[in-house]
Amino acid sequence: MSKGGNDTGSLRSGSVKEIRQANEYELEFEFTDRISVFDKIIPSIIPGKGETLCNEGVFWFERAKEMGINTHFIEKTAPNRFNVKRVNIIRDYSKIGKDTKNYLIPLEFIARHYVAGSLFDRVKKGKIGPGDLGFETGHAVRYGEKLPRPYMETSTKLEKVDRLLDLEESLSISGLSEEEYNNILDIILRLDEEMEKEVSKRGLIHVDGKKEFAFDENRNIMVIDVFGTADEDRFWDKESWENGECVELSKEFVRKYYEEIGYKSRLYESRDKKEDEPDIPPMPEEMIKKASEIYKNLQYKITGSG
Repeated sequence: MSKGGNDTGSLRSGSVKEIRQANEYELEFEFTDRISVFDKIIPSIIPGKGETLCNEGVFWFERAKEMGINTHFIEKTAPNRFNVKRVNIIRDYSKIGKDTKNYLIPLEFIARHYVAGSLFDRVKKGKIGPGDLGFETGHAVRYGEKLPRPYMETSTKLEKVDRLLDLEESLSISGLSEEEYNNILDIILRLDEEMEKEVSKRGLIHVDGKKEFAFDENRNIMVIDVFGTADEDRFWDKESWENGECVELSKEFVRKYYEEIGYKSRLYESRDKKEDEPDIPPMPEEMIKKASEIYKNLQYKITGSG
């Protein structure tokens, strides 16, 4: 469930997780204090971050179970670790078919409920129109605006850099039938509805987030990896939003910093030109302290404990 690394069951290192084989049928996820943005690992450590992400992930897996939604979660084993069912990672799309079982579906599913982040960037560039988002034609789309309906997208999961996919390619590379694809969208919307209801009690708005899925040994859909955390999802302060301000309370706080210092634009320009990517600089000490506080505060606002 990480980009890169091998699939033999030995230690795999992702951007924020270490993944180990616990036994023949289980993997152990260890959530580190590393942090990444734009598929780049920042050379800075955020104290306490890993434990908060683990707690948030466990919270939502347990809630999904209560809702009758199948997941790969087994049990929490340490403050920043839990075990999950092991599934096969098949990087050759041609080897995935309608009858393949027990494998990671090589897609990331993004559900957006407000105008934010890269969605707004694409609106400004004219790549997405108001009608695409459910607004009336000619509507002036504003940052922070609630969408008339959820805007769902899929991107690649196992490629070096994520790229957005249309429905045809999503089905082609994943082995999903259109019915299975729609079943996944239904699961996402159910989970997001529950998430919004829960976090709004403690002053948050759930803005958007991504989820990953797999088929188990009987080709039943499972929610995998982790979701609803400060790294996977975007949250805003509810009171501030109601007063017209979008206050970032998740990893977006860090992304914004790298946008403001110009790193994001330099990185994406190099990617567009197929040039060597610039190294991402470390975070200043004051940013590290602030990020650590945000992660710890968010754990309480997301889960109600911490």
